[in-house]
Amino acid sequence: MVRTEQLRRPATAALTIVALAAVYFGSARIGLLEQVVVHDTVVTPLWPPTGIALSSLLLLGLWTWPAFALGTLAIVATLSPLDFGVLGIMAGNTLAPVCACLMLRRAGFHPALDRLRDGVALVLLGAFAGMVVSATFGSGTQVLTGQLPAGYFWRTWAAWWVGDAMGVLVVTPLVLAFRTLRPPRAIPLYRWAEATALLACTAALSFAVVTSPLSLLFLVFPLIVWAALRFQLAGAAPCVLVVSVVAINAATHRSGPFQGLSLLEAMVNLQALNASAALTALLLSAIITEQLAIRHRVEHACAELAEVVDRLAPGESRRRWPPDERR
Repeated sequence: MVRTEQLRRPATAALTIVALAAVYFGSARIGLLEQVVVHDTVVTPLWPPTGIALSSLLLLGLWTWPAFALGTLAIVATLSPLDFGVLGIMAGNTLAPVCACLMLRRAGFHPALDRLRDGVALVLLGAFAGMVVSATFGSGTQVLTGQLPAGYFWRTWAAWWVGDAMGVLVVTPLVLAFRTLRPPRAIPLYRWAEATALLACTAALSFAVVTSPLSLLFLVFPLIVWAALRFQLAGAAPCVLVVSVVAINAATHRSGPFQGLSLLEAMVNLQALNASAALTALLLSAIITEQLAIRHRVEHACAELAEVVDRLAPGESRRRWPPDERR
């Protein structure tokens, strides 16, 4: 029996690695549907695999890192012939989420994102600081192997870094939010109706603003705020994902408010929108969740205090307080 258990654990770990690598590869293929080419180097405005990788490391542990190396190898193999440069990209795509995870753990990060400090840590350490590693390894490898002229390094680095950071800001909160979501049967029907209507309105409004030649992208923010206030991260994260996907499609095809803009101008406007939407949803949701947790703790403390009072002086906790001055 012990021998069977010892064999089962490595087999389960291996299957988990393979499954995560497949998810990583699938999310990469989705990210490549909207891509930008900088001197034969493919970058994306939103790279979902970084969000998948960081979420897996936070929830399952650092032992899952081989999955991201395998996933990177598989996706690079579909884009170009494998050479020495792929090692640098694999190292960057693996080390970036690992470093981000280690920094978040060091900062005392809660995957539940139930405190404002958790939202700030995910933004600063997980997205902005951690993804410097992948951008530097990836762009540097391209320069060292001669696939990218040195003059294009910083332009490619910036696009790489922003795409990876957006993957963390958009995808990681979504995965973490669904982990803490209550069972469907525990959610009232009217809440489901409100959430569905909110997501539908977000999608409809997003399509409307990107098909208009006017710069009306800011109109999506009231819906994101509504989602954060009513459903916290579980409602705000899907809305941000919808807004980001629709905006990325419009920016890469230069339609709507992105029409007539250069590649650099379109990407700057796009990432300003994505970052603002993600930060609004993440930080506001964290604030609301923290306040609700404080309220629940206060209510629990009051209930315990009332119980103690009832034991010491039966009936006192049910008396009116403050007393009626007219009596």
